[in-house]
Amino acid sequence: MSAKSYKTIEVNPIAGALGAEIEGADLSADLSNEQFDDIHQAFLDHLVIFFRDQKLTPEKHKEFGRRFGTLNIHPYVKGMEGHPEIMRIVKEPEDRLNFGGGWHSDMSFLEEPALGSILYAKDVPPYGGDTLWANQYLAYETLSDGMKKTLEGLKAVHTAKAEYGREGHSAQKRKGMEVNRAEGDVPAYEHPVVRTHPETGRKGLYVNPAFTERFVGWTRRESQPLLQFLYEHCTQEPFTCRFRWTKGALAFWDNRCTQHFALNDYHGHRREMERVTVNGDRPV
Repeated sequence: MSAKSYKTIEVNPIAGALGAEIEGADLSADLSNEQFDDIHQAFLDHLVIFFRDQKLTPEKHKEFGRRFGTLNIHPYVKGMEGHPEIMRIVKEPEDRLNFGGGWHSDMSFLEEPALGSILYAKDVPPYGGDTLWANQYLAYETLSDGMKKTLEGLKAVHTAKAEYGREGHSAQKRKGMEVNRAEGDVPAYEHPVVRTHPETGRKGLYVNPAFTERFVGWTRRESQPLLQFLYEHCTQEPFTCRFRWTKGALAFWDNRCTQHFALNDYHGHRREMERVTVNGDRPV
């Protein structure tokens, strides 16, 4: 990535593939248009951006999200009391499973998947609980010309059936999430396997093991070998960054060109996060 000029913030990359920490921004204050533009540009440049030592109320958290678009109310997981746009993600010391513990892109099971997610750390364990992100532009750009041609025009079926339908309901409850829909209510949508980012114009892979079921026109059995290759390819270590959470830290990532993975390596300790999700548009 080339160096960018930002007027109101300092932007410090944390890895070669993606990710940068932002200094000089207080998200609890009213951001000027100039500072918002800088943050927005850093978000597009680095795909996931991080802020430390923030002190956000639920209203300020939502206010920051609304600068980028309307806010999502999760169709399957109940939101915070009085703030349905905020998802509380809590793992208690006795819990064994965690939420988000596998590579995925948030909300790709929607007809119009999420633009981005804004995760705020309220309580963090003394160690562990890091999150990984993977750059899906690089995942696409490093494919061979032959594979790019194979994927051109191909669409895949995305659905939340496995995570939030009947088969996934009990697992989500074991993660402390209150699921409120049944398998019969879980739809499926078709999205391109290679997505063009609506703001940058760059192409990236757009499949993930949590919500991608098969290719359109293919059976699940036929789809699995190629999907498995893409899943393994798009999360290779050179495409990733890793963030160590601290209390008051906030991460804002672009679901249109990243995947992420929440590590579950802090058993016996508590972790509490709050997430706001910004609505997006239909992939093309």
